[in-house]
Amino acid sequence: MLNKPRGYVTTLSDERGRKTVATLCASAGVRVYPVGRLDMDSDGLLLLTDDGAFAQRLTHPSHPIAKYYEVTLRGQVDDKTLQALSLPHLLDGYRTHPAEVVRLNGSGAPDTRVGITLHEGRNRQIRRLCAAHGLQVLRLCRTALLCENGKAVRLGNLPVGKWRDLTKGEINLLKGNGTYAGSTSDTE
Repeated sequence: MLNKPRGYVTTLSDERGRKTVATLCASAGVRVYPVGRLDMDSDGLLLLTDDGAFAQRLTHPSHPIAKYYEVTLRGQVDDKTLQALSLPHLLDGYRTHPAEVVRLNGSGAPDTRVGITLHEGRNRQIRRLCAAHGLQVLRLCRTALLCENGKAVRLGNLPVGKWRDLTKGEINLLKGNGTYAGSTSDTE
């Protein structure tokens, strides 16, 4: 698990010379590959693995793993607009699944913080949905992967730019074995 900083691309090498997540995991001792993506302007939880079967399981639609993001939006956003974000939208000719959107701060704050759970991973989906409603994303951070059984693998307080091995319990949870209790005490 890597806490990807903003400004890094989710790839092993980049022909344009941009910073890659591979440089952050060079000390792993094995070549690891990203499982899924986080765009360059986003930060947070990114899984990397050297196990192709594990990566395939995590990305295959028959084993859905929802992704939870904490998003900061410029200005005060009313509840009606936040509710509209949760509805299906048409992106690139595809109707998205409904998202779960929850306000994380009070309505009197200068900017609006929301938690968004996606059950799919369209390219820049949150940013595009927000733009469609005239909202500017100031920060987008993936903080958890939510499994079918309601348990989660959380970023916890892993420092930005650092990585750690998944625990056996987290691996079992992501594989669908369901034996992980979901506690983050060992990672926070």
